[in-house]
Amino acid sequence: MTYFKTLFLSVVLLGAPWAHAQESAQMDLPRIKMSAGMHQIEAQVARTPDQRSIGLMFRKEMPTHEGMLFVFEQPSGLCFWMKNTLIPLTAAFISDDGTVVNLADMKPQTTDPHCALRPVRYVLEMNRGWFEKRGIKAGSKISGAPFDSAK
Repeated sequence: MTYFKTLFLSVVLLGAPWAHAQESAQMDLPRIKMSAGMHQIEAQVARTPDQRSIGLMFRKEMPTHEGMLFVFEQPSGLCFWMKNTLIPLTAAFISDDGTVVNLADMKPQTTDPHCALRPVRYVLEMNRGWFEKRGIKAGSKISGAPFDSAK
C-alpha cells in the first residue's frame, strides 16, 4: 500500500488526532545542509510518522534556500498531498544515491496526490519553482547527508 493510501486511511479511521493538537507549524526539527550543484539547501528533517504527517502544514512562508526532507525507512511508492499546507511547493522524489527521480509541483490546500515514479526513501519539498529556476530536474543529483553515505 502506498504511503498516501496509508496516511489517508490513518486520517479517516483515526480521526487525525494530531490535527486538533497541531494547528501551528513545526519549526524545531533537526536541520541538515545539502546542495544541488552550486545551490545550497538547508532542510529540516522529518523522520518520524508524526513529523512526516505534519510536514510543512500551517506555514505562511519559507525562506528561499530552505526546505523539508522527508526520510522513510525503506523505498516505496510515496505520494504526497497539500492539505493544510498554505504555500505552493515542489516535491523532489529522490533515490538513495541522491538522484532526483521526478519533480511534482503542488497546489496549496488540496488533497491531490503527487507521487514518485518509482520507489524512493526521500522527498525534498522546496518553494514551488525552486528546482526549475536552478535547472534541477529528473536525473540531477542532490548531495549531502544522507545521500553521501550511499556512495
